[in-house]
Amino acid sequence: MAGRWKDFGRYGANGAPGAEALGIAIEGMVHGISSPVDSDRGLAARLNYLTKSDAGYEAMDRAGVHVSPRTLMAWLAEERTPNKANLARLDAAYWDLRRRNVATDLKARLNNDGRGTRVEINPVNQAGVEQKYKRDLAPRSINVRGVWDRAVDAWMDDDLDELDAVWDEVLDLIGSDYDGYSYVSSIGWAA
Repeated sequence: MAGRWKDFGRYGANGAPGAEALGIAIEGMVHGISSPVDSDRGLAARLNYLTKSDAGYEAMDRAGVHVSPRTLMAWLAEERTPNKANLARLDAAYWDLRRRNVATDLKARLNNDGRGTRVEINPVNQAGVEQKYKRDLAPRSINVRGVWDRAVDAWMDDDLDELDAVWDEVLDLIGSDYDGYSYVSSIGWAA
């Protein structure tokens, strides 16, 4: 992305790099338990989800939840409540497992049997830019295919460089005006 929008924001435009917006849009497709982890319902739901599979125990291990089986059983039986640090770790483990579990579905939904997904790209917000410095940019809608597996894998790995490479491929679909969309206010799709 080097060289595009030299000194971005200098004249008052604001937005995010396209790769970052792509990651945010993918993350927005992940839904889960809405009750907070510190509520009885939220904690019970997260513990239930995490203890149903080996992958859940692995997620707890990655998040730093290291308690004895006795303590875990007491949490499940609602006899004891985890401390704040463990509540935060349980929440992190839940979302980590949730992301991993939905990644395959996200790829299938976005690839749409090879047809791809129609993506709307909203240009940077130029409301604070003086007229003489404004770029003529309109929302763009393009069909994107062939990059979704890489995009979801990069999102899973928090690999911003790979997301940036994917975004460059998306920008190539725009044509001669691609440079104007290296930073965007948002992107979205219905998948």
